[in-house]
Amino acid sequence: MTASPDLGTTQSASPDLLRSVFRQHAAGVAVITAQGENPVGFTATSLNSVAAEPPLISFGVGASSSSWPVIARAGHIGVHILGEHQQELAATFARSGADRFAPPTAWRTGPEGVPLLDGVLAWLVCRIIDRVPAGDHRIVIAEAVVGDPAGAGRPLLYHQGRFNTLRH
Repeated sequence: MTASPDLGTTQSASPDLLRSVFRQHAAGVAVITAQGENPVGFTATSLNSVAAEPPLISFGVGASSSSWPVIARAGHIGVHILGEHQQELAATFARSGADRFAPPTAWRTGPEGVPLLDGVLAWLVCRIIDRVPAGDHRIVIAEAVVGDPAGAGRPLLYHQGRFNTLRH
């Protein structure tokens, strides 16, 4: 480690450094869903808008996650932007081994057979167009097909390893 009056203490790149730096980055919280033999889903803070024309999004998914085998074969996925009232839903979809679609999770089958969560701020059904290997993750790129931006409320955020809300 080297001290610098302008930069503080620098560290060599490592998984711990990356995690520590990104704990400082506030991110919106989304849940990604897909339909396989059973529905799958996971909480994602890596959701990005990639392009407006065509309307593309991307997100990362761990190659060892329980959702990856279904995402790897799925034609379509659901993208759900969570509201501040959905901290428990975010935690459920982040929890390993949880039955994420059991009550109290409220959901229905949407366009293209994609599981859609109720009560979210906004949702999209997207057609997967690419899956790019990236270390121990895969970056999924998908094109929006249909959606609804009209949910009520304020967004849920992830910062410092916790779910947070915007201050009023």
